[in-house]
Amino acid sequence: MKRIINNIKNKLALVSSIFLCLLLLGTSALAQDSTSAKVKAKPEKNTFGSVWLIDNQTVMVPIKGTFEMDILHRFGTIDKGYEDLWGLFAPSNIRLGFSYVPIKNLNVGFGLTKSNMLWDGSLKYAIFTQTKGLIPVSLTYYVNGAYDSRKEPSIYDGSALKYDVERFSFFHQLLIARKVNDKLSIQLAPSLSWQNAVSGYYTKNDSTGQEIFKTMKNAHLALAVSGRYKLTNVTAITASYDQPLTTHPSYNPNPNLSCGFEFNTSSHSFQVFVTNYSLLNQQRNNLFNTNNPLKYTDAVTNEEVKGGKFLIGFNITRLFNF
Repeated sequence: MKRIINNIKNKLALVSSIFLCLLLLGTSALAQDSTSAKVKAKPEKNTFGSVWLIDNQTVMVPIKGTFEMDILHRFGTIDKGYEDLWGLFAPSNIRLGFSYVPIKNLNVGFGLTKSNMLWDGSLKYAIFTQTKGLIPVSLTYYVNGAYDSRKEPSIYDGSALKYDVERFSFFHQLLIARKVNDKLSIQLAPSLSWQNAVSGYYTKNDSTGQEIFKTMKNAHLALAVSGRYKLTNVTAITASYDQPLTTHPSYNPNPNLSCGFEFNTSSHSFQVFVTNYSLLNQQRNNLFNTNNPLKYTDAVTNEEVKGGKFLIGFNITRLFNF
């Protein structure tokens, strides 16, 4: 009897030990699953390598306390070939920009562009970030206002601006991006551009209430599609296409097609590319782009040439953390 009781005790002890081990393993597994879930719930990082992708902003907003300096440069068009070294010796356009992130997800910036001596101020806010299993895309809102500071400003057809308010233009854009995998990121960005002054003529005096005919509309809608594919940890291929959506009575802008390479470090980004855009301000690029990516008219022969009018450009960004 004593032996039977001892056997039962031993079996109970063995069963208890096994149950305890299973309980501990189950608790450990649950903890691992919880940890894994927390890891999966973290927002995606580095959807793009810079706040810029050629001529467009990206959904990226640097971390709080980041100061950024941008140098954007566009050479002349390459259609003259060796005459001006494919645009490298032609008149160029440059923008110097500075921005700071005072609070999480908000970027505040300003800049000056050589063309039209255009001052601009901007705000950029990351509304939400792609999170695996929770949020499929990142969404950021970008807005800027620009002021033509030339002594005697005029619009695209040469008409002089009479009032200071006519010097202003504005730009609104929603940036929607998805990091498809560790190599590929894509972005869709609808935008609204607004120019306070556009050219036009009057059928009768404005005070009579008669209709005013304009050669362009003040508001312009467009859509940008951009992508980035990483070749290595520091090198990527970039591409972008900007399509005008608004049809104007005349002076309709051309779409933009661009592609190039990007090189990144922890605090630098260098992009070199070919593009049709040359004005270095989003609303002016969308409203007034005269370079067609598919064809152009030769200035000497007046014949239509296939291949489009492109120019070489580069962007340099430098980050400082405080």
